[in-house]
Amino acid sequence: MTVTVRFAPSPTGRIHIGNTRTALFNWLYARKHGGRFILRFDDTDLERSRKDYADGIARDLDWLGILPDQTVAQSERFGSYDAAAARLKAAGLLYPCYETPEELERRRKIRLSRRLPPVYGREALKLTEEEKAGLEAEGRMPHWRFLLPNFADDPFATRRTEVHWDDVVRGPQTVDLASMSDPVLIRADGTYLYTLPSVVDDIDLGITHVIRGDDHVTNTGAQIALFRALGAEPPAFGHHNLLTTVSGEGLSKRTGALSIASLRESGIEPMAVASLAVLIGTSENVVAAATMEELADRFEPTATSRSAAKFDPAELSGLSRQLIQHMPYDEAARRLAALGIDGAKAEAFWNAVRGNLERLDDASIWWRIVNDKPDGEAGLSDEDRVFVREAMQHLPQEPWDGGTWRAWTDAVKAATGRKGRALFMPLRVALTGREAGPELAGLLPLLGREETLARRP
Repeated sequence: MTVTVRFAPSPTGRIHIGNTRTALFNWLYARKHGGRFILRFDDTDLERSRKDYADGIARDLDWLGILPDQTVAQSERFGSYDAAAARLKAAGLLYPCYETPEELERRRKIRLSRRLPPVYGREALKLTEEEKAGLEAEGRMPHWRFLLPNFADDPFATRRTEVHWDDVVRGPQTVDLASMSDPVLIRADGTYLYTLPSVVDDIDLGITHVIRGDDHVTNTGAQIALFRALGAEPPAFGHHNLLTTVSGEGLSKRTGALSIASLRESGIEPMAVASLAVLIGTSENVVAAATMEELADRFEPTATSRSAAKFDPAELSGLSRQLIQHMPYDEAARRLAALGIDGAKAEAFWNAVRGNLERLDDASIWWRIVNDKPDGEAGLSDEDRVFVREAMQHLPQEPWDGGTWRAWTDAVKAATGRKGRALFMPLRVALTGREAGPELAGLLPLLGREETLARRP
C-alpha cells in the first residue's frame, strides 16, 4: 500500500501558518513513508471560491517546498457526489428533513430542558409522502441527513455505538455515534456540505491517511460510518493541535492573519516558516531545519501536544536569521544573482555579510555599499575626519586578505594612540556610512586599497 495523503484547503482566502501546519504534517508524513501528496481544492462553495486564491495557495506551497503529486478541484467532481448521494438515498441512509433553523433550535432547547442530549430526534423519518409533498407545496425544500448506524432495528431507539480508531497523532480514540445528530450532507438549496464530497474524494483518490486539525475529531466517527456506508474501508486518521496567536485567538484566512504570502513578502525564509509550523506545540525543540529532509527526520506526529500551541511571530524572524547566517553560498547564489549580486567576489561578499542580515534581500544594501559608495547614514565629527585622513596614510599595500584589517588598525593605533571604539568607529563610518554592520575584516578586501582611499573624507 502506497501512503497517500491530501491537503484540502478552500480557496476562499490566503492560507496562513496554521493551514500550513496541516499541509506540512501531510507532506512530511508522505516523505517519511515514500508516499504521495495530493492538493485538493475544496471549492464546492462556488460563490466564495476564487481562482486567484487557488493559484495563491499553490504558489505558497511551492515556496515552502511542498510539491503535489496531483492537484484536484472538487468543483469538477459534482457528478461523483451526485452519484454517491443517489446511492445513499436508495439505501435509505440519506433522508429529507424540512425543519427550519428556528424549529431545530426550539427542539434542542426542549431536549435540554428534559435532560436529554441535544441531538436531532429524527422526526423527519416519521413524515409520510403526503406530508412531505405538503411541506414542499408550502415552499419548503428539504435538507438531507445521513442516518447514523447507532441503532438495531428502530432508528428512534438509539444505543451506544462506539467507533474506534488509532489516531496517527493522538493514539486510540473512541466516538459514540449515539451522542451525535445525523449530519446534514446536503443543504436545502442542493449544495453539498464538506462531509460527503470529502469522503467521496478520499475513496476515489485512494487516500490512506487523513491528517488534519483536532477541530475535526468529533466529525471522524460519522465520517468513518459514511465511508462504510459507501462500501469503502476508512483511511487512518490523525488530528494535530491547532495554532493560535499569543493572545489565544484563532487564525483565519479571511483576515489574512499571518498569511504565507505576507510572510514571504516580508522576507522570512520558507524553512523558518516550515520549522515553526511543524515543531511548535510538540516535544521537539523549535530550531530551524535547513532542509525539508532534515525536518522530515525530526518530524514525529505522536510528539504533538493535545493543547493548542501559541506562538509569537517574532520567533519567525529569529529562525529566519539563523538560517541566513548559516546558509552556504551555493544555496544562496541563485537568489543573490536575482538581486544583482554575482561575479568573482560574490561568494566572499556573502560570507562577509550573511552574519549581519535579517533578510536575505538586505544583502543588496551591503553590495551597494561595497561597490558604489558609503550609505551616508552616519557622519563624522571634524576631529574624526582628521583622524581618518591620517589613518589612510597607514593603509597596507596589496594584496589584501582577512588579516589586512588587523594589520591596518594595529598600525593606526601605534601612530595615533587611539584604541577601541574611538579607533574602529570612525573607520567604519568612513568606509560604510554606518555605525554597525558586517566585520570590516571581511569587507576591506572586497573594497580594495584604491576604493578604500577613495573614501577618505
